[in-house]
Order: sequence, then C-alpha cells, then structure tokens
Amino acid sequence: MLTGKIALVTGASRGIGRAVALRLAQAGADVVVNYLRKERAAREVAQAIEAYGRRARVVKADIGDEDDLARLFDEVVAFGGLDILIANAAIGVMEPLLSVTAKHWQRTVGTNAWGFLTMVQKAVPLMRARGGGRVVALTSLGSTRVIEQYGLVGSSKAALEALVRYWAVELAPESILVNAVSPGIIETDAIRSLSSPEQVLEVVRRQTPVGRLATPEDVAGLVAFLCSPDAQMIVGQTLVVDGGYSHLAARVDT
Repeated sequence: MLTGKIALVTGASRGIGRAVALRLAQAGADVVVNYLRKERAAREVAQAIEAYGRRARVVKADIGDEDDLARLFDEVVAFGGLDILIANAAIGVMEPLLSVTAKHWQRTVGTNAWGFLTMVQKAVPLMRARGGGRVVALTSLGSTRVIEQYGLVGSSKAALEALVRYWAVELAPESILVNAVSPGIIETDAIRSLSSPEQVLEVVRRQTPVGRLATPEDVAGLVAFLCSPDAQMIVGQTLVVDGGYSHLAARVDT
C-alpha cells in the first residue's frame, strides 16, 4: 500500500507515535523515527521497522526548536525525501488555566501549533519533488471539549485543527492532503497525570458504546488509511477514534 514511500513520524518512541510508525512500516513505508528523550525506545522502534524489511533512521529533535527542526529535515533529505508527515509529538502542562504562565503558553503553542506549521512548511518542497504527499496531525477531544486541567493543551490543539483546515485547502491542489486524527481518551502519560486517572478511565470505559477504550493501534490503523490511495477525497477533516464516546460524553450514569 505504501511501498516506496518515506514517512516522518514525530514523537515516535512510544504510544501512538510508535504504533503509527510500525503500522506505516507494515504497509511498506520507510520511516524516520523522531524522539526527544527516549533514545533506547526510539531505537527499538527502528529495529522493529527494519524487521519488516523497511529502512529506519532515528533522529533526536525538539519540534518546538527551530534549529532542531532544521536539523531534523536535513536528516529527512539525506534519508531520501518525504511523502508522509505524521505530526504526533506534543507537549504541555496539565494545570488549571489560573496557573498557566507565559512560558507555559509559549512552549506549548510553540510545539503543538507553531511546530506543526513550520514542519509543513519544510515538508511541502520535499513532497512537491515526489509528486504529492500526506500530512496527518494528531489532536485530541480537548480541542472542542473541556477536560480537567487540559485548557492549555486543548487550546493549542484547537489551533492545530484550524491549521489543518487551512493547510488542507491550500495544499490539496498540489496533491498534498492534510487531515487530523483525534484519538479520544487513551491511557497515556497525560491521562495518568490527572488527579484520579483510574476513575477517569473507568468512567470513559463505561460510557464508550463499543465497551472499551481506543488503543494506539486503533489510531494507527486510521492514520495508515489516510496515507493510502483509498483516502484521496478526505481533505481537511478531523476524524475521531473513540468508539463513540464523544457522542455520549454528556450522559449521566445512574
């Protein structure tokens, strides 16, 4: 499905990023594995990609740092170019908005929104050279719904989704298709930082019509589909992977 394609997956050392990198490799893509802190985990992902018979390159880079981004894309060029950009890396403090500082705001928006904008700017010439491409950004339900202590990250994700729509319209005539995937509630480090994570996860599980939480592999399946030839008419959308939870999130159990 993706044989001969080259993908860059940011934040690929664990969780959703890891699952996406492996799914793209299974579909035939070579993958640049970006990470910030978990080098051993990133190299394990690269080894798994190579076990599928695909090429992998591990690159440490902070998506919110312009010098790091420039170096990351130099590595992508050296790897052979770019067909697929998966913007998964994100950052942000879990705090009430009253506790948010200018430094918190600049760091979070600088990575989650400005970092995405800059990455797409750098990706477009490489994709043009290869006749088109796909961009998929990972967002969250916090962009449109209120989640405890998530106001800062949620605001940055709302900006990300707006950028997806604008990029999609601007780039579709060049066969560069841009979309977003919203994974809903998945057990991650961000959820674990809440005051009562087990309670939150159990409530979500009970209120999810399919009877379970979505997994990173569920998300990876949709991302791979959006990168496939079958998704040529999906443009500028934010697709939710949550087993129906967001449709019933306001329900009160008795």
